[in-house]
Amino acid sequence: MKRRTFLALSSVAALYLAARYMRSGGGMGMMSGGGMMGGGSSSLPPGGIKIKDLPIPALLKPVERNGVQHYDLQIQRAEHDFFKDMMTKTFAINGTYLGPTLLMKNGDHVSVNYQNRLGELITMHGHGMHLPSRMDGTVHQPIQDGENWSAVYMVKQRACTNWYHPHTLNNTAEQVYKGLAGLIIIEDEESRRLDLPKRYGIDDIPLVLQDRLFAHGQIDYSPSMPQRMHGYVGDIPLANGAIEPTLDVEAKEIRFRILNGSNASIYELGFSDERSFHQIATDNAFLEYPVKITEVTLSPAERAEIVIDLTKDYGRSLVLRDRRSGKQFLTIRITKMATAQTLLPQKLTTLEKPLVSQAQYRRRFVLSGMMGRFTINGKGMDPDRIDEHVPLNRLEIWEVENNMMIDHNFHIHATHFIPIARNGSMENLAENERGYKDVILVPANETVSFLVKMTDYADVRIPYMYHCHFLEHEDAGMMGQFIVS
Repeated sequence: MKRRTFLALSSVAALYLAARYMRSGGGMGMMSGGGMMGGGSSSLPPGGIKIKDLPIPALLKPVERNGVQHYDLQIQRAEHDFFKDMMTKTFAINGTYLGPTLLMKNGDHVSVNYQNRLGELITMHGHGMHLPSRMDGTVHQPIQDGENWSAVYMVKQRACTNWYHPHTLNNTAEQVYKGLAGLIIIEDEESRRLDLPKRYGIDDIPLVLQDRLFAHGQIDYSPSMPQRMHGYVGDIPLANGAIEPTLDVEAKEIRFRILNGSNASIYELGFSDERSFHQIATDNAFLEYPVKITEVTLSPAERAEIVIDLTKDYGRSLVLRDRRSGKQFLTIRITKMATAQTLLPQKLTTLEKPLVSQAQYRRRFVLSGMMGRFTINGKGMDPDRIDEHVPLNRLEIWEVENNMMIDHNFHIHATHFIPIARNGSMENLAENERGYKDVILVPANETVSFLVKMTDYADVRIPYMYHCHFLEHEDAGMMGQFIVS
């Protein structure tokens, strides 16, 4: 590890440990915010953190009207109890922080109905959803305060875990940071047949991981220039909107659907006893086979579904933590005997994987920037400019080069892709990232390549987006637009 990286990570870890000490009554006094390398420190209220059970986002069941499944979501200002004896002002969806989980089935006709009661302009994007560009929820579909907007489409994708969040031009980072995000679970016939944990909130656990800075108990979104450059990283870990919560589970296989919902943190997630577990899905589909690992790396907006076997762990506890920073997200206590067992299948699915030799075109994207502005191929985001024209149903290779000394990632709207190389070689790809994805980490001074094909939807007027999903970078211009025709 480079010395500069080590010092940055050590600084974040030290700040976090100090915050934990303050919470326990260590008497260190208030910490002031601000920090280099994307880090900062929180000043906590006198009462300290409110310890609670892991909140499970409500599973929002749709209302059927004329054959369409309707999901009604109100975006609003609220207050949330992160701390004892104090409420924190937040943005929220149908609640006080974050939003409900939307459960959809492949083949459903759906209408996701957003009511903007936030007091400012927003857009709402179905991240990972395969849908027409006019329903994508970007800068081209603004929702003014007091207005409503619906994303109406047919679900045309395999079982996966996606999410929804703002995509407001130049203001996505702050709106997500204050609480606007929620999960979308898609099921299909294959997922129903597999012998996997499926009881939502019991052995199938949604997990939105974030980190935040607080100033005297209030969410502090005030990035400095260095924090915008490196991304805004907080010192307080959140799991489903709670600080270091506890989850009581049965002694059996437990499935976690994990979203890195942070603005800019890369998490290297593992358990406190260093045990192994299996990853069963990437962003957009099951892996063909469960992949045995001891940690999973997720950059902002990436998802992973994992299964951990706790069959022999009754009476024990373990902690899900980020090995990069030392943040502890969740304490898991095995306090219940199993009421139903599952047995992880050896084969999960068969993925259609086109050959590299079948690609008909290659595109190159260079991520760069300086002085707080970011570009792709030398251009910052302009909603009135189309950067790429992509033919429908043409298999392409997209190569993304990060020529900066800071990390980025790369996200494509409307579709998913298959990674084929890191730094020019397939051997550099981890086994658990060789599935369908819509976000991929592009570390400093590295290159990734993937196969992509746009299907089903073409529109010569309304574009899709591609961008870095470090939200400060996106807001500062690292985003482009493409038309599918």
